[in-house]
Amino acid sequence: MAVVATSDTIAAIATAPGRGGVGVIRVSGSNLLPFAFALTGKNPQPRYATLADFKAADGTAVDSGLLLFFPGPSSFTGEDVLELQGHGGPVVMQMLLARCLDLGARLAEPGEFSRRAFLNGKMDLAQAEAVADLIDAATTSAARSAVRSLQGEFSRAIGELNEELINLRMLVEATLDFPEEDIDFLQAANAFGRLERLQLKLAEIFDRAGQGKLLQSGLHVVLAGQPNVGKSSLLNRLTGDDLAIVTPIAGTTRDALRSTIQIEGIPLHIIDTAGLRDTEDVVEKIGIARSWQEIERADVVVLLVDANVGVSAVDREILAKMPERLQRITVYNKIDLAGREPERHDETDGVAISLSAKANRGIELLRQELLRIAGWHQAEDVFIARERHLRALAAAQEHVAAACSVVEGIMPALELFAEELRLAQQSLGQITGEFTADDLLGVIFSRFCIGK
Repeated sequence: MAVVATSDTIAAIATAPGRGGVGVIRVSGSNLLPFAFALTGKNPQPRYATLADFKAADGTAVDSGLLLFFPGPSSFTGEDVLELQGHGGPVVMQMLLARCLDLGARLAEPGEFSRRAFLNGKMDLAQAEAVADLIDAATTSAARSAVRSLQGEFSRAIGELNEELINLRMLVEATLDFPEEDIDFLQAANAFGRLERLQLKLAEIFDRAGQGKLLQSGLHVVLAGQPNVGKSSLLNRLTGDDLAIVTPIAGTTRDALRSTIQIEGIPLHIIDTAGLRDTEDVVEKIGIARSWQEIERADVVVLLVDANVGVSAVDREILAKMPERLQRITVYNKIDLAGREPERHDETDGVAISLSAKANRGIELLRQELLRIAGWHQAEDVFIARERHLRALAAAQEHVAAACSVVEGIMPALELFAEELRLAQQSLGQITGEFTADDLLGVIFSRFCIGK
């Protein structure tokens, strides 16, 4: 792919905000050697670290450090790229960035470096998104999966599916173009057998991508229930830390407490909420209102009840107010006081777990139930994925299934068969960016950090 011509040079601080031993400023554009000379008085060799003073307009040194030059197209963006490695203080970084802007660069937009890399064919859209996913990875499993996607494994799998569709479409077009020939191209080439195999491959990749989305976004779990049923104790037990204050006094938790834990590499965002009850306390009312807001946004709600009391009328009222879409687990806590053993069992309105947060009994049952609800299972070579990837794969599956449905009496419906294959290929193309609209590109790259 040819390099996309750009009329401007962009610059940004590429390292995280704050103080550090080293700070990096990245510059990308065309013909950057004069830019480098104006900044340092030196012409750097490609891909060599050059020790240099970074100079202000009057020739005084702003900072000193290493200058690296990557001439296009052999660079991250496909354009000329400069990296200025100086001291990582926020003031000196801003001074050096201001000097780059004085030399004619403009401040890069979020994700603009990666966007230029995509537009210049240095990576496809799935790989570009994997850059951001690697930076944002909350677990080691997510990081490893993001690296696989960044190295192109996800894109290659999509490319193989795309190649299968192209071959099928060629066979269909041959049948459409030569109807007078007494040759059944589709049957002779086992087109329908290929279509069935394509369905199986699509299902496999959808599963692997679905697991990758779990690694990337995780599951939002809200602990809810009446006061003093053990929500804060359960949060402390799940996280292994005393994050929440635990007392016999009802209404101790006034605001939502959040923590992220890992279970088999899946990030679970656990939120402890204020006890749900009628109260005249103004501050507690605000906390309860926020509890319901968290419940509305949750993927799973864990409703805690006292094992000695069971599900009361108040608990049923709480359950009735919850959104129907929510996955729910009823936890019977304090079984150590009730003389019961940990267990998992089914109830009419969902799954129930009996445990003791205080005595650390039955906690593993809850962890495994959360994984089950998330849909997690061990899968080889999981791809880091996003919701839009899953939507595109699901659309491709629907179009391939529709193509299969017209196999009977194929000749009268051959045009429809061909159209469903075309739409399936177009859906897959949205993942790598082959058929992605410009407005969607803007949304995707705007979510990247500045400097990437």
